[in-house]
Amino acid sequence: MTKTETSTSGAAKTPDEPRRIALVTGASSGLGEVFARRLARKGYDLVLVARRRDRLDRLAEEITKAGGAKSEVLEADLSRPQGVALVEERIARGDVEMLVNCAGFGTLGEFAQLPVERELEEIDLNVRALARLSHAALGQMTKQKRGAIINVGSTGAFQPVPYMATYAATKAFVLHFSEALHEEAKKYGVTVTCLCPGPVKTEFQEVSGVRQERLRIGWTSAEKVVADALKASARGKAIAVPGGFNQITSMSIRFAPRFLVRKVAGAVFRDAGAAPQQ
Repeated sequence: MTKTETSTSGAAKTPDEPRRIALVTGASSGLGEVFARRLARKGYDLVLVARRRDRLDRLAEEITKAGGAKSEVLEADLSRPQGVALVEERIARGDVEMLVNCAGFGTLGEFAQLPVERELEEIDLNVRALARLSHAALGQMTKQKRGAIINVGSTGAFQPVPYMATYAATKAFVLHFSEALHEEAKKYGVTVTCLCPGPVKTEFQEVSGVRQERLRIGWTSAEKVVADALKASARGKAIAVPGGFNQITSMSIRFAPRFLVRKVAGAVFRDAGAAPQQ
């Protein structure tokens, strides 16, 4: 056992000091799973939240065996009010020092042709659940004068995206909401960071129906995305956009005519879910 460990803030901590706790939603796969594994390596114990209990149990076991981090499993569907309430109750204990709002999904297609119930479920998960959990966490963190929240947005947050209209709109909310909270919370010593990745090879594409071969540029590994997010949070930054190409495009959108931005985005995603022609 080493005499001291170095925390992400740079301060040394002794082995007898209680381990910090991070709560990660969407932890059963994709970015959420990568966040959980990396935070465990950084010295956090974990609260893992997702719908799929079997995956959470397996992940918790693997994390414990790999490095000794304790993992608490919460099975919760965050698109449902009762699922969000369960996680709010856990946050209310006041021991969560980092919240990663990673749970979310996207849909692909013309809005008028998609099932409206699924679109509303997308809004409930991507927006309502994130807002409620952010509120619960900030209530505790601002009193304790420490803590961090990472809200997972998207490069889609910087412009309207025809054929992924609901998804991009929810992520625009996440971006603007997180930036506002960043300004409100920093005087309490709390950091709120919005992570805006471009395409990442995870289950997200499978769920949304986006074919990976249709999006040929801007891809970033899940490991780099998570590393960049944690680095940005530790540095007190409001926004993290992993990958040079994604940083350039997200900045250049500000100076392009809006009609052109939505036309280009629509052209990219119009056929993103279509099967390749034989």
